[in-house]
Amino acid sequence: MDNLRLIVMDNIKDLGEKVNDHLKKMLGSSNDLIVPIDEVRFNNGEGKVVLKESVRKKDIFILTDPMNHSITYKMYNYYNHKSPDDHYVDIIRVLCAIRNQANTVSLVMPFLYASRQHKREGRESLDCAVALQAFIEKGVKNIVTFDVHDSNVQNAIPDSSFDNFYPTNILLEKFVTEEDVKNEDLLAVSPDNGALKRTRFYANMLGCELGGHFEKHRDLYKVVDGKNPILEHEYIGKDVKNKDIMIVDDMIASGESMLDVARELKKRGAKRIYLFSSYAMFTKGVEVFEEAYQEGLFTKLFATNLSYIPKDALEKPWLQVADCSEYLAKIIYTFHIGGSVSPILTARSKVLEDFSKK
Repeated sequence: MDNLRLIVMDNIKDLGEKVNDHLKKMLGSSNDLIVPIDEVRFNNGEGKVVLKESVRKKDIFILTDPMNHSITYKMYNYYNHKSPDDHYVDIIRVLCAIRNQANTVSLVMPFLYASRQHKREGRESLDCAVALQAFIEKGVKNIVTFDVHDSNVQNAIPDSSFDNFYPTNILLEKFVTEEDVKNEDLLAVSPDNGALKRTRFYANMLGCELGGHFEKHRDLYKVVDGKNPILEHEYIGKDVKNKDIMIVDDMIASGESMLDVARELKKRGAKRIYLFSSYAMFTKGVEVFEEAYQEGLFTKLFATNLSYIPKDALEKPWLQVADCSEYLAKIIYTFHIGGSVSPILTARSKVLEDFSKK
């Protein structure tokens, strides 16, 4: 019997079950690969994780989504929502429950915990690096993530396996099959300098032009919600008049910055605007995007199911969610059989090759 097993945390059940189904087909097996676990919470808020079957000599892949804020537990007679910090500690609990008895342990965390706290400026914590080191110390051999905010964070664990994959193929396939867009009418625009490399990658995959980028001018004397507020966006690039535009970023938090960019492009005569993000978190609610959609600022938002998306967002006609479960299953299977992940990292689908020739 194959020794591949999945530990699927409560915060990623839907995606984990889909990955399980794909892996069963790849392995030619009818047996579920998911190890049953209990994520216990006591009334004072403390917790523990219980593995309900042995993982001895198994290749274990832990799937988790630290951004899922929909998970609740009862504490002192009120309901508390799990934070990313709660999810992080639950991963440590799983690793402690495994007790180094597995053959190998791989951590599949599409949205990397604390990835925006990846560098230190002044007297502040360095959460992502500390978490990565803790995972390795507790027995994790491979860390698998997607579209990480800054891949340089892997320098915190220089002797360990850290693989950063991109869902670009999946997102763009969804785009070209759902939307009637001509290659010559399309420009890719970066919302800031930080997303410029990612935007260029999207443009290369589609074979369209890189239009330009925005410079964010911030008020360095104020801090609002943990960051310096943006005073204005300055566009540097090609004329966008009567062009379809794709705006690309790794994540949408509140989304206000991306929508400001869309508004500026509309002022310059842009036609249809498509938003792309690996992660759509909607930290200030879906209403912000609903209002922008009704205002005509964008046509569609394309995101993945690699991290939790609120139910009210899933019901909106402007949101298109690309299913990455088969892609993730292929990655896990390749690790399990000891294959090379390079073809997965560099692949360009035939759908996108055909679109680039239009």
